[in-house]
Amino acid sequence: MRVALVSETWAPEINGVAHTLGHLAHYLATRHVNLQLVRPRPRQGGREGRAERDMQVRAFSLPGYPDVNIGSPAWRRLTRLWQESRPDIVYIATEGPLGWAALSTARHLSIPVVGGFHTNFDQYAASYHLRWASSIVGAGLRYFHNRCQMTLVPTRAQAERLYQRGFQRVNVLGRGIDAQRFSPERRDAQLRNQWGADKGDPVVLYAGRLAAEKNMPLLTRTLRALQEAHPTLRTVLVGDGPERQHLKRQLPRAIFTGFLSGENLARHYASADMFLFPSHSETYGNVVPEAMASGLPVVAFDQAAASELIEDGHEGRLIDATDDDAFVHAAVELCLNSDTRIHAGIAAREKVADQGWHIIGERFLTYLIMATQESPHAISSPGHV
Repeated sequence: MRVALVSETWAPEINGVAHTLGHLAHYLATRHVNLQLVRPRPRQGGREGRAERDMQVRAFSLPGYPDVNIGSPAWRRLTRLWQESRPDIVYIATEGPLGWAALSTARHLSIPVVGGFHTNFDQYAASYHLRWASSIVGAGLRYFHNRCQMTLVPTRAQAERLYQRGFQRVNVLGRGIDAQRFSPERRDAQLRNQWGADKGDPVVLYAGRLAAEKNMPLLTRTLRALQEAHPTLRTVLVGDGPERQHLKRQLPRAIFTGFLSGENLARHYASADMFLFPSHSETYGNVVPEAMASGLPVVAFDQAAASELIEDGHEGRLIDATDDDAFVHAAVELCLNSDTRIHAGIAAREKVADQGWHIIGERFLTYLIMATQESPHAISSPGHV
């Protein structure tokens, strides 16, 4: 079987889409699937060793987001590639110019397409003071995905929401976790000492982009409330983005690590004591199960991965998405109760420890095979898990 993966982001870029695609590509390679990769040319250069073909197109920086690339449409190159080396199925992970070109080209060549709904771009518009554009972006996303054989989303709740908005043939593909890498065993006393955390001092961690769509005002407000309630608390922010300098001014005592990966990222998770995730814009939020696998109780809104994985009061706190005050209060309450934090962290680890990526990879391959064998109208929506 030959599968073409089309994405405007790929490792070593650090984001949820690239993270997920890396795991899916690894699984397909272990099943001896022939992979084609279509992506923007990476700044660092290099080729993807797991792919038989790595087609790289001209890259452009997203306006206002210089570290995010989009790819040029490249219709002619796509047509030549797929006429010479026709894939059985195309999986499009991003709805940028390259993704639209791939969809049009595949349809022109009668190649089945599966789309991945990885990012709530319509919600992003509101975060950047373009609320008027949200409905336009949403309509464009619906048009894009309804031209695919199938669209894959990470949660049942997301599938239901899209289905209600007129998206067709929506199915659920969850996310996995590497519970060997992300583990409480990675806790590092030396790292905590570097943070200035004594044995009884709680460390609160945030991991993710430092950007408007991640709800930075609420993160700042919550961290200030925590610092006031527990003056010896330490705050660690893992990630980077356009809001970093502003956050440094707002949170002068916080530790900013920049982007981390691999064992270093795992050590930072495991060496903290609780995790905050105030984002409203996630389709999933891979950092939530990573924190849970590391033994951290999580404070998050009742959305995306948190909604699927957390029972309020058991693995952390799950807050109504409209109640910012409750988010702050729950974080302070959890921080001040060390016994509750410890027990919730143990429960969080147990909840996700057996959700390996190989299970998700097998479901992904099953969906791809379905899309090559069935007509679009034969695929149910949104009942598959």
